[in-house]
This record gives sequence, C-alpha cells and structure tokens, in this order.
Amino acid sequence: MRLGYVSMVGRGANDLLLAQVAALAEGAGMALAGCVQVNTDRAGSEDCDMDLRILGGGPLVRINQRLGAGSRGCKLDPGALEKAVAEVGARMGGAQALILNKFGKHESLGRGFRPLVGEALAQGIDVVLGVNRLNLNEFLSFAGEMAQELDADPQAILAFLQSK
Repeated sequence: MRLGYVSMVGRGANDLLLAQVAALAEGAGMALAGCVQVNTDRAGSEDCDMDLRILGGGPLVRINQRLGAGSRGCKLDPGALEKAVAEVGARMGGAQALILNKFGKHESLGRGFRPLVGEALAQGIDVVLGVNRLNLNEFLSFAGEMAQELDADPQAILAFLQSK
C-alpha cells in the first residue's frame, strides 16, 4: 500500500492530470475506484461547474452549488460531496488503485474522502490523489511518512500504480 500525491500550481491542473492518469489506467485494464473532476466553464461567469466522474462505472456527480452573482461563499455542495464519497466507497471492492481528485478542506477536517483513503490503505490498495497548496500541510500531517510526491507526468504515475 502506497500513498502518492501530486500538487500542481494552476486552476484545474491536478484535475486534468489525474483524469489523464485514470484514462491510461482504465485503458491498461486496471480496476479503479475513486473520482476525477471535470470542470465546465459557464458562459458569462468566472465560475465553472464541477462534476466528479466516479470511476469504476459510476455516475457523474455535480458537486458545486450556484450561489448567484457576486457570492463569495464556498461553492462546494457538501451533500453532493458526501454522495460522491458513498458512490466511490461502494466501488472499492476489487479495486487495484484509488484515484481521488483532491485532498481538500473537507478531508483536512476529517470528512469527505479521508476515511476512504484510510480504508483503501488498510486494504492494501494504492492511493493517488491531488493536493492543493492550501491543504498540503494538513495532508502531510495526515499522511506522515507514507506520503510520496509524484512527478506530474501521467505515464510516471501509471508506472507507480502498476509497480506493485
């Protein structure tokens, strides 16, 4: 069991990279659990819609809420996030790897996907996830010596997942 992470600079950079990794791993026949984020720009808005594609044949789950023009609050819909967590958890049996789009604020607080990370590692399933710079210290405190920073290269991350 290994815990790899990427922490790229730039809006959506981790999302795009992990989506590429998931596509390569699926193409190589790996059984995956987890989710990758798909961001869709909205016309006339700086905001985007955020959907999680649940790996392993799951649904697409919209995790943002539209708060209206000029809003400054968190746009994440916590109920939708928990639905995505449940969908991922239901698909972990038989998975060779768990790929998660983000170790974010909810995970820093012990919620969101954090329990699934621990469950996967306890089951001997390798985990790869994205960590934004705002939550990097909390992630490293959680992960301890298990955390392994990975090169931001889809082929290198696929090799990491395949090298058991």
